[in-house]
Amino acid sequence: MGEVIFMRGAKPFAIAPGSSPVREPLDPPDWLSEDARAEWNRVAPILIEERRTLTVTDIATLVNYCVAVGRAAEAERIINAEGMIYQSKTGPKKHPAVAISSDAQTQARLLAGELGLTPVSRSRPAARGGEGNSGQSSLFDVDF
Repeated sequence: MGEVIFMRGAKPFAIAPGSSPVREPLDPPDWLSEDARAEWNRVAPILIEERRTLTVTDIATLVNYCVAVGRAAEAERIINAEGMIYQSKTGPKKHPAVAISSDAQTQARLLAGELGLTPVSRSRPAARGGEGNSGQSSLFDVDF
């Protein structure tokens, strides 16, 4: 009998298509920063028109992704202008924009995966349109 390997975390064996797909172009929210708006204008048409994967319930995720990308870009401009280190009364300190950039990049990466915007997320069977559960009828219907 072969070795059984269990992986932690939820596995998207079968992703049901959205019941409310977005099929018309969407305008970005008015309050988005210029960088976030630019990312919206770059990514939204891909998700809506090209891949046809965005649903109404995904819009908030797309907004949050664009905000994170915009925030990372703004923090990077600050770091480029002011440096990663500044002199405080107690000595050199890491610029607060470094942490903001790091956090925003992490959020953007995670949200990009949720939206299918990363190579790994696009390579998953459900993202490719293939059978997502390898013929299993449920997660618990596993032969050992």
